[in-house]
Amino acid sequence: MRRRRAALWTLLAAGFLFVNFHRTATAVLADSLARTFDATGAELGVLHASFFYIYAPLQLPAGLIVDRYGPRRVGAGGLGLLSLGVGWFALSESLASAFLARAVVGLGGSVLYIGTLRFCANWFRADQYATMTGYTVAAAGLGGILATTPLAVATGAVGWRTAVLATAVTTGVLTLAIAGFVRDTPAQAGVATDGDGHGVDTSAATLTDVVANVRTVVAERETWLMGLILFCVLGVNFTVLGLWGVPFLVDSYDISLARASTVVLVGNVGFVLGSPLLGALSDRLGRRTEVVVATTGLFTVAYAVLAVVPPFRVVAPVLFVALIANGGVALVFTVGKERHPPSVAGTVTGVVNGFGYAGAALLPALMGGVLDAYWTGETLNGARVYTVFGYRIAFGIATAAGLVATLAAMWLHRRETAPGER
Repeated sequence: MRRRRAALWTLLAAGFLFVNFHRTATAVLADSLARTFDATGAELGVLHASFFYIYAPLQLPAGLIVDRYGPRRVGAGGLGLLSLGVGWFALSESLASAFLARAVVGLGGSVLYIGTLRFCANWFRADQYATMTGYTVAAAGLGGILATTPLAVATGAVGWRTAVLATAVTTGVLTLAIAGFVRDTPAQAGVATDGDGHGVDTSAATLTDVVANVRTVVAERETWLMGLILFCVLGVNFTVLGLWGVPFLVDSYDISLARASTVVLVGNVGFVLGSPLLGALSDRLGRRTEVVVATTGLFTVAYAVLAVVPPFRVVAPVLFVALIANGGVALVFTVGKERHPPSVAGTVTGVVNGFGYAGAALLPALMGGVLDAYWTGETLNGARVYTVFGYRIAFGIATAAGLVATLAAMWLHRRETAPGER
C-alpha cells in the first residue's frame, strides 16, 4: 500500500512540477522573450500572466471536474494539453501567438495541483494530508529550481526554443505514464488499505452533490479569507520568482543572468523546504492557522527588506525566507479540507486556489506597468533596463500585499478558534 501510493503520487507530483516550471520560467526567459517579440515590461507582464488568466478562473471548475471524474483521467488530460501548449509556445513567431500558447499551458496545468491533492485525500489518512500537501508544493518548488539556473544554462547552450520544446516531449511521456498507472482510489487499484489509507471512495460525485458543494464553500466567510491570503502571497511570489526577480537582480546589482538565476534558485529552495517542513510541523502540533499567521508576517517582512534594495549578499537569504513562508501559507488548503467532508475536497481546494492565481494573473502586469514608468530609456541586448527606484515601488506593492495577507490570516485564526464559529 505505502509503496504503491508513493509511486502513483510521484507521477502526479511530477506533472505538477512541470506546471510550476512553466509558470515561473519567464523570469529566466524574460530577456530572450523581450528580444524575440520586441516586448515592453507591461507586455512581458501580460505574456507571463496569460498562463494565469486561464489558470485562475478554472480552479473552481477544475475542483468540480476532479471530484466528478477522478485524478487519473483529469490529470492525464490536463498534462497532455499542457504539453501541446508548451510545444506551440516554443514555436511561436509573434507575441499574440505566444500569449495564446501560454494560455493553453495554463488551461492544461489548471487541474494538476487539485488532482494531486484529491489523490492524497483518497489514498492517505486525514492526519497525513497536510504533510502530503507540503510534499506536493515541494514538487512545485523543484520545478521552480529547474526554471532557474538549469534553464539558463540550457537556454545558453541550445536556445530558449529548443530548451522549452524538450520539456514538452518530457511531459508528453509523463502523460502516458499517468494514464496507464495511476488509480483514483485504493479500491480501484485492488489494494487493501489495512487502516493505512484514507479509504474513502468519493470519485463519483453527482451533479447535485457538486452544486451543493459549491454553495456550501462559497457561502463561508473563511473561504474568502483563505482566498485573500493566497491572492496576496501566491500572486507576489509568482510575480517575483516567475518574472521580475531575475531582471531586478540584473538591473539593480549589475550581475549576469546566470548569477541572478542562481540567487532566485535559492528562493526556490525555500519553496521546496517550506511546505513539507511546515506541513509536518503543523500535523505534529495540530496547529494550522497559528502557522499561517506567523508565516504571512514573515513574508511581509521579507518583501519590506527587498523594497529598500538591500546589499546584494542579503537578497538570496531574504528570498529564501519569503519562499519558505509560502509553505506555511499553503496550510490554508488543509484548513479548508478539515472544514468539510472528503467529498468536497476538490471543490474547496479549487475555490481557494483560484483566488491565489487571480493574484498571479493581475500583479505581473501591475508591476510591469510600474517598471515601465521608471524605464531608463536604455536597452541591454534588446531588453529594457529599469531604475532601482522603480523596483522599490514594485516591491513596496508586494509589501502592502503582505500586510493585507497578514490581517486576513489573523481574522481567519480568530474565526477558527472562537467558540461556535466553525
